[in-house]
Amino acid sequence: MAGKIVIFSAPSGSGKSTIINFLLKKNLNLQFSISATSRAPRGTEKNGIEYYFLSPEEFRAHIAAGDFLEYEEVYADKYYGTLKSEVERILDSGHNVIFDVDVKGGCNIKKYFAHRALSLFIQPPSIEILRQRLEGRGTDTPEVIENRIARAQYELSFADKFDVVIVNDQLEEAENKAFSAVKQFIEQS
Repeated sequence: MAGKIVIFSAPSGSGKSTIINFLLKKNLNLQFSISATSRAPRGTEKNGIEYYFLSPEEFRAHIAAGDFLEYEEVYADKYYGTLKSEVERILDSGHNVIFDVDVKGGCNIKKYFAHRALSLFIQPPSIEILRQRLEGRGTDTPEVIENRIARAQYELSFADKFDVVIVNDQLEEAENKAFSAVKQFIEQS
């Protein structure tokens, strides 16, 4: 059976990464799709583990060659994208692919794979709770938090373009809903 595609998108602070990590530990034959970026590695990040690190020139060459399923220039010369070769590598190894992408990327990947993909949107219970979570992380300046909140409000307008919307109010409940949706999708022939 050909591998399936599972796409997760959500505003920053919605708990998407936590839910994806929960699913990766389940028996769903999922493998995480590593994105490419033109930003420099941070801390202990390694090429081919957290990201494929490319120079802006290399990234643009891949764009020109049509190597990306989706990509975005988030800031000048700061690109993020999904290489088709990464997805093929995972599918060829007999696994299902799980993505953690922004809303536009999620919509583009869904369009590309159509019925072979399930797209899930993780929604915070409210913008106010999202703000509390972002402040609680203690990793961002107030300015960065305001930018993330503004972006979250924009991203929330995409929720209805996804197959499944899960409100992450109680994490365990959200994890279980995501697991049920993904398991059912993977088991369909």
